[in-house]
Amino acid sequence: MTRLRVLSDDQWALIADLLPVRTGRRGRPFSDARSMVEGIVYRYRCGIAWRDVPDVFGPWQTIWTWHRRLAGDGTWDRILERLLAHADAVGIVDWAVSVDSTVVRAHQHATNITRHTGGWVELHEFTDRAA
Repeated sequence: MTRLRVLSDDQWALIADLLPVRTGRRGRPFSDARSMVEGIVYRYRCGIAWRDVPDVFGPWQTIWTWHRRLAGDGTWDRILERLLAHADAVGIVDWAVSVDSTVVRAHQHATNITRHTGGWVELHEFTDRAA
């Protein structure tokens, strides 16, 4: 497995049956399913924008479309479940959980909401009484 080859052949064999296959119909050429899935995995692993996916995986628009379709019909969830179940069975997954209890509070002046203190209202009532 190299930096740009993110799935091993064993991992690919686990999920190959879940992915769409060529139908033989005419029209737009079918993209290589493995490069599309590896492009999606690479994007998640690196935390990059879709446009920054390397060209070796194919056009970023095609990779994004594949991800949208696979996620939309639930296929992407089934792929992740199968890979995670296999990794857990082999003992690769460490189920240690880390919880961060940091509390972040905004300063009282960090809001853009006008706060009425009553000072203006009292002054306004006072001028109405005098008139």
